[in-house]
Amino acid sequence: MTPADADPTAEAIERSGWGSRQVKMRFVAGHPQCRAFVAEADGAIVGSGVTTINGLVAWIGTIWVDPAWRGRGLGTALTQATIDAGEAAGCQALVLVATDAGRPLYERVGFDVQAHYRILEAPGLAGGEADPRIRAFEPSDLAAIAALDAGATGEDRGHLLHAFASPTTTRCLEQADGSLAGFVVRAPWGGGATIVPDADDALAVLTARRLASGPEKRVRAGMVDTNRAGIERLLAAGWTDAWSAPRLIRGEMPDWQPNAIWGQFDHAVG
Repeated sequence: MTPADADPTAEAIERSGWGSRQVKMRFVAGHPQCRAFVAEADGAIVGSGVTTINGLVAWIGTIWVDPAWRGRGLGTALTQATIDAGEAAGCQALVLVATDAGRPLYERVGFDVQAHYRILEAPGLAGGEADPRIRAFEPSDLAAIAALDAGATGEDRGHLLHAFASPTTTRCLEQADGSLAGFVVRAPWGGGATIVPDADDALAVLTARRLASGPEKRVRAGMVDTNRAGIERLLAAGWTDAWSAPRLIRGEMPDWQPNAIWGQFDHAVG
């Protein structure tokens, strides 16, 4: 994919009912840690795939084929292109979140179910005050955010944090001693990477998001289903299930702490 392909790809994806992808495709087409691919026929974009290199882990996503071109092997070819890109970058694990339609293809090429994402949502809140420990991002926070993120995910997402973190997109939870205990960083397309190792602190961060959103909007949290205690805490606080999907892996995952993960940039970049 070239930068010139980004808008036509997003438009084609949207026409097939996948929703708006323009901001996302513009980003992956030009970001150095993304390897984006398209399938083209008769001058039109008919398929896409994206690999994002996060250190030793590569995320695979946006595997899409135009409905008129399905059943001809394009999905398999695009998936293989993303796999090859991750392996060429030296990644020891390839991760993706599968749809029901895509899961058989991924299992045929060596992916296994590792866990499930469980997405919960809650309405925003009117009134009230956020935990006073939560503050806006400062540039000096970036190293501490990256360290927290790496410990939780087992990935090096510093390139994404550097691209997205700013005082308007990012909130940090600061301890009394000045250290950081958690953060949320919003991506330009709306997702929010939320890393908080302690469940009480995580509830404080998510409550602050609900207060910032207001009652006219809804807030989502993305949990790995192994974090059963965290899910129960959210359900008890009035959150409800929105959807779930399997997380598949090919290779060996570095050490990670899924209990510290409460949201993602999205399920194509991590």
